[in-house]
Amino acid sequence: MKFIIKQYLKMFVQGIFLPIIYLLYKHRPVQKKRVIFADAHHENLPFSMQAMHQTIADMGFEVIDYFYDYGKMNKASQIYSMIKFMKLYATAKYVFLCDYYLPASACRKKSETILIQLWHCGGMIKKMGFDTSDDIPSFYKLNPHKNYDLMTVSSSNCVPFFTSALHLSKGIVQATGISRSDIYFNTSFIEECRNNFFQLYPEACQKKIVLWTPTFRGNASNPFLVGKEDIEKLQQQLGPEWILLIKVHPYIERQNKISNCEISSEKLLPVIDVLITDYSTILFDYLIYQKPFVLFAPDYDTYKKQRGFCIDYHSLPGLVITEGDKLALAVKHAFHNKKLQELKECYDTYMGKCDGQSTQRILSLILDSK
Repeated sequence: MKFIIKQYLKMFVQGIFLPIIYLLYKHRPVQKKRVIFADAHHENLPFSMQAMHQTIADMGFEVIDYFYDYGKMNKASQIYSMIKFMKLYATAKYVFLCDYYLPASACRKKSETILIQLWHCGGMIKKMGFDTSDDIPSFYKLNPHKNYDLMTVSSSNCVPFFTSALHLSKGIVQATGISRSDIYFNTSFIEECRNNFFQLYPEACQKKIVLWTPTFRGNASNPFLVGKEDIEKLQQQLGPEWILLIKVHPYIERQNKISNCEISSEKLLPVIDVLITDYSTILFDYLIYQKPFVLFAPDYDTYKKQRGFCIDYHSLPGLVITEGDKLALAVKHAFHNKKLQELKECYDTYMGKCDGQSTQRILSLILDSK
């Protein structure tokens, strides 16, 4: 009942309240050099925006950062933040998002304002958006992804999936590659990640490193985790030549401190030897490094039935493990039996447009568009 009430309140805010606020400021002229970076899940610049943010700032635009973690704010503060955004929105030339951001869809925006959804991951595994009630319930009559002029994805294979899942018009979703992926091709970034990691964790030197990064189940309001008990046994099962790192989704970490590493998962990917995940799209960032992974999905049957997949889960080039007592053997097998050709083919399928030049490719589209 609480979830249903929240959704109806969101529809009121999106469909009635915020459009009125936008109308109050719509007469103000668009500032040709004004760029807004907005997000409701972080208090600071999200990783997915960093490359684009730096490039835009270097080009001399007026950059406005609008970052709030709504999960840490009361309802009054959230509404006040949205009101302030609508005022800025009415005068912005470009607005960049990297996740759901309700205020950006809450009006009929000016055609001069270009709204770009960078998205926060590549590839695709599980159903999302309008394809699952975990994200958008069937009674929600508005589109929280309305107004996008461009949504960037990591390969041409992802275009029809996102177009359908987010109810977007044909041509909005384009396979430019995702801006966040550019940094993974930077050798200085890779070296810095390794140096920082081993300075913080010198005990990991000369050891094989495995990282568990599960997604959350449920929804952002009621997330939960599966497999933690089996992972807690894994370090002992692997033996002293391995070190196990744990990084859970921020929604889960907010409820319970489970992660055992201070470094962000993005900066761990160049360092680790094997990734353990389940349905998390961090897998696709990791594919850039062509290293082995294991899919630990103890709730696979339930998850497939309740949320479902948009691809054949077993087609991914990693062992699918549903029983915790088989996990250690699977990790060791993955490390010693790298499927290099299959990893390359998987990368081409789901991340093929990510080549270190995605940010520039995106900018060439939007700067020439209007």
